[in-house]
Amino acid sequence: MQNGNPHLVNYTELATRIRSWAHELGFQAVGISDTDLTAAESGLLEWLSLGWHGELDYMANHGTKRSRPAELVPGTLRVISLRMNYASSVARDSWQVLAEGKRAFISRYALGRDYHKVLRNRLAKLADKIRAEVAEYDGRVFTDSAPVMEVELARKSGLGWRGKHTLLLSREHGSWFFLGEIYLNLPLPVDAPQQEHCGTCTRCIEICPTRAIIAPYRLDARRCISYLTIELKGSIPVELRPLIGNRIYGCDDCQLVCPWNSFAQTTLNKSIVEPDFAVRHGLDDVSLVALFAWDEAEFKSRLAGSAIYRIGYEQWLRNIAVGLGNAPKSAEVIAALQTRCEHPSALVREHVAWALARHGV
Repeated sequence: MQNGNPHLVNYTELATRIRSWAHELGFQAVGISDTDLTAAESGLLEWLSLGWHGELDYMANHGTKRSRPAELVPGTLRVISLRMNYASSVARDSWQVLAEGKRAFISRYALGRDYHKVLRNRLAKLADKIRAEVAEYDGRVFTDSAPVMEVELARKSGLGWRGKHTLLLSREHGSWFFLGEIYLNLPLPVDAPQQEHCGTCTRCIEICPTRAIIAPYRLDARRCISYLTIELKGSIPVELRPLIGNRIYGCDDCQLVCPWNSFAQTTLNKSIVEPDFAVRHGLDDVSLVALFAWDEAEFKSRLAGSAIYRIGYEQWLRNIAVGLGNAPKSAEVIAALQTRCEHPSALVREHVAWALARHGV
């Protein structure tokens, strides 16, 4: 490989090197795609026109840049999609936590360090290696941080197929992984997409507590518990609160029930899981009452560096209040809720009052 002369670059060899570097940096899979997202663009525009994005205004704020990579980053010819696994074989069983109404369920991707920081750092290192190899390299790295159709790009690159819950699925690791991308101006050879393997299965649709997956591949985010507990900043619709159960940050039900994720469990003990994604502060198995007792300083201290941190303390209390309202009635639960009856936040007070009324108080 020689710098300074693009005509002397062997792009097939470069792609091989990129895969090797990526694995050294902790990524489990790499795929390369072109930038043609024409087929997905119409679906995106329809989804937006139906209002299913709710308050996710950023989904509509960038025009066609999301579905046209070269408009977002001029000169983009290829997209490198990368997968990093996060599933832990030591976290407490999710179904057990969900079955115990007094415990707090947190989506398993958020139990450790914020994946945005981990992936962005690794992607930047990979981009530096490419730049050092080919002087003409120009590009940009993304980790769920810009208008990027990451699932569709990953699908095109052969990393998996889109499940009926709209997430990417892999035969080896189900959907327990993060995705990152590098947009770049080099004409690397592209990979072929995989075949779909969902068949007639509809378990993800049937399990959804709020019926947010209204049809195969069609998600109304406004009903999704992940949206309600993370993205929605105001009051959670009253009719949806009982359906949230004890899920205080995100929801994994559609992933937990997926047969491909059940199959993937057998590979966990053989996989090297990124240490940064290890469970912190016992968040895989903690009571709602204990979390509700945190003051703001404790919230900021314990969740610094976590994806949860960005929702803020007020929203954190709002979510836990809903969980306590759905928890089995006990003196401990009622006492915990009563400690926040006079909270300065009207949002918190509203959800606490609802929770107490659920318990007849």
